[in-house]
Parts: sequence; structure tokens; C-alpha cells
Amino acid sequence: MSLPRYTLRQLDAFVTVADVLSFTAAADRLALTPSAVSQLVVELESSLGFRLFDRSTRKVALSAAGKEFCGSAQTVLRHLRLAEVAASDLRNRAAGLVRVAAPMVIASAILPPLIQAYSQDRPKLVVRIRDAAVEQLTDMVASGEVDLAVGPDRQSSDNVLRTSLFSSPWVLWCAKGHPLAAKRVLQWSDLRPHALVTAGRDHELSVAQMSAGLPDVERISPHDVVDNISTALGLAAAGLAATLSPAYVAPWAKRQGLVMRRIVEPEAMRQVCLYRPAHRVASPATEGFAEYLVERLKKPLSPA
Repeated sequence: MSLPRYTLRQLDAFVTVADVLSFTAAADRLALTPSAVSQLVVELESSLGFRLFDRSTRKVALSAAGKEFCGSAQTVLRHLRLAEVAASDLRNRAAGLVRVAAPMVIASAILPPLIQAYSQDRPKLVVRIRDAAVEQLTDMVASGEVDLAVGPDRQSSDNVLRTSLFSSPWVLWCAKGHPLAAKRVLQWSDLRPHALVTAGRDHELSVAQMSAGLPDVERISPHDVVDNISTALGLAAAGLAATLSPAYVAPWAKRQGLVMRRIVEPEAMRQVCLYRPAHRVASPATEGFAEYLVERLKKPLSPA
């Protein structure tokens, strides 16, 4: 079936006249002249091949065919208005789906309150978090599996753009009764006599890089490596080890009753970045949420 030859303006004029049964009143509602409204209706009748109104000098009434066609015309215009509302929401970044990948702590402690605040005035916007290992973040963005990713600074391909969000110092987390808890500030050499546990290969490599400039006898190496930060914090809470993690894990660590101690000379920093595709056009919803994240997280998170 070929597309109809009549226009939306003609349908709007017809439905308005049908509603008020007056070309003059319809013209006032549409901000047109009565003759312009009449012309639009005549053009529509010509395209349809039947009369829509029975006209006399005193009144206007829908014809039998006009009554049957009116419901269909109203449905078309109603769907058009819904489509325009949807388009407006998309244009204004108030609707859509945004998929964000992040490692466990960022996904559970940092992103949810930001999503809640951003979505408060955007009830049609959906932001979904995907838990992911640090090593997977850039690949997930490059492949289109997610729209954005938030996580530690990593080398990325030309297919992924990287924007720095905030920096967080690496700190020691230990139980209140741990010997290292007695000092407010630690040197790296203070850690050597004590059992350390790290969370995943990413943390293990980071710890190695932190002490790479130290003499061999002063370098720090973990006694154990576990898969999840929750396990490392649990071991620390039980007094079995201390763990090195960025300060932004504080919401999890403090729930375990752990204390945080800064390590200086040098103080090692973890940079957290926003990753987005370099060659795919992002949706307005994704662009809006990405800008919001950059704005809200651009200040560094400092240890308490």
C-alpha cells in the first residue's frame, strides 16, 4: 500500500472542526483563518474521495463517512503527539537507556547515589549497571556491550575515549587492633613485616608498581591474592592481614570496622576514568549522563 497523499495538517484541521463543528472556532484554535481551515478540509476530502462534512449556511455536521473516519484520524494524531513527546524527551536527555560498566566497589558505592540523583527529575531514564572486572571495562565499551564504563585508569584502544574523573590515594585498611593501626601515617617500609592481601590481579600489579622504585629489600609484595575486594576486606577485619586499596572503598571498609591509614613518601594515587566509544554516536541520554558524571566526580576523593 502506498503512503496516503494527505497531510498531518489536513488531519488536524479535520479533527478540530469535527470537535467544535465550526470552521471559525476551529480557525481560532489552530491560529489560522477560517478560509485556510476550509481549504485544508477540502484538500483532505479530495485526497480521500469522500465528503467529511455536511455543510449549510447555518451549521456544520459530520457526514456518515466523516464519522467513521474521525476515529482513525484521531488515533493518527494521538500517536503523532506521543512520538513528539518521546522525541522531546530524547532531545532533552530525559528518556532512554544508559548501560554503565564498573568494578564492584564503584558499581555498588559510587554510582547508585549518582544515578538516583540524576534520575530524580528524569523518570523515563533508565541507567543500568553492569558489574565487570577492571580488565574488561574498555573491551565492553569498544564492543558496544555497554555505553559507558567507570573504572581505574587503563590503556585503551583508539576505539575508546578516556576522561579522568577523580584521583584516590592508595591506603592501608586494617582492623583496629592491628599493629599498623597505632600509626596515623605509614611509610612503605612499615608494611614489610606484616601480612598483606590484595584483591585481584589489578591490585597485585598496582602494589608492585608502587614499590618498583624501592630497593629490593624494601619492596612490598602481598602474601595472598584473592579475587574480590570483599574477601580482602573480610580477611583484614578478622585480623588475618591488612589490605591495600584505594580510599574510595571506604563505604565497604568502614562497614567491616576497618581503619584507614595513609602511606606517604611517596603517596600513590589511583586515577579513575570514564570510558566511552570513540567512533559510535552516543544517544542523548548517554551524553547527558556522561557529562553529569564528569561534573560530579571531577573533584578528587581524599582520605578521611
